[in-house]
Amino acid sequence: MLESITPLLTDPAAWAALVTLVVMEVVLGIDNLIFISILSNKLPPEHRQRTRRIGIALALIMRLGLLATIGWIVGLTQPVFDLGFHGETFDTAFSWRDLILIAGGLFLVWKATKEIHHAVDVTPSNDMLEKDKKDVVINNVGSAIFQIILLDLVFSIDSILTAVGMTDHIPIMMVAVIIAVTVMLLAADPLANFIDKNPTVVMLALGFLLMIGAVLIADGFGVHVPKGYIYAAMAFSALVEGLNMWSRNAQIRKNQAEDAAKAALNKAETAEPGV
Repeated sequence: MLESITPLLTDPAAWAALVTLVVMEVVLGIDNLIFISILSNKLPPEHRQRTRRIGIALALIMRLGLLATIGWIVGLTQPVFDLGFHGETFDTAFSWRDLILIAGGLFLVWKATKEIHHAVDVTPSNDMLEKDKKDVVINNVGSAIFQIILLDLVFSIDSILTAVGMTDHIPIMMVAVIIAVTVMLLAADPLANFIDKNPTVVMLALGFLLMIGAVLIADGFGVHVPKGYIYAAMAFSALVEGLNMWSRNAQIRKNQAEDAAKAALNKAETAEPGV
C-alpha cells in the first residue's frame, strides 16, 4: 500500500487530480449539507448539532466504504433491465445507479414539497419533525438520521462514480473525500444557523432541493443535465437573495435610526417645560 502511495506524492498530475476532486466533492456536498441543515433545524436546539455531526460522519463512512468496494460500485452502472427505448437524450436501459438516483430524486422532491407546505401552512400537523413536539424527541432524532442516511447513500454513490471518472487512484479519492467531508463538518453549524435565522433562505434552500431532486430523476432516465448549469442557477439565486437581505437590513437600520431620532426629539420636547 505504501509503495503505491509514495510515487503519488511527487506526481504533479496526482496533486492536480486531488485538488480538482476536493473542489468537486465540496460542491457536490453542498446538496447534502443543505438537506442535513434543514432537517436538523426542525429538531429541538439541544439535538441539532449532534444530529448534523452524525449525518456528516455517516456520509464520510459511507463514501469510504463505497471506495473500498469500488469494483461493485462501478458494476452499478451496468443495465439490469431495458424497456426498449433508446434516444439521444432519453434512455430506458436502467442500471442500479439509475434506480437509486430516481428513488433519491423522488424522495427529495417529496420531502422538499412537504417542507414547503409546512412553511406556508400555519395549521398544526401531526408531522414527526414538528419543532414544538417535545414528547417525540427520540423519534424525531431517529427519523432525521434515517432520512439523512437515505440521502447520504444517493449522494455518496453519485459522488464516488464521478470521482472514478476523474482518477484511477483510490488513495487520492479517499484523501479528497476526507478533506471535503471535513469542510462540510466545519461549515455545517454556521450554514444551519444562517438558514434557521433567515426564513426566506429556508424557502430558497427548499427550492434548491426540489431542483436537485428533479435533476437526479432526469439523470436516472438518461437525461444528463450539466451540473455547472445547476450550480450556476443556485449561485445566482443565492446572490439575488443576498442582495434582498442587504436591502432589508439597510431598511431596518434606517428605521431604527429614525426611531432613535424621534425618541430623542420627544425626550427633548418633554424636558423643555421643566427647564
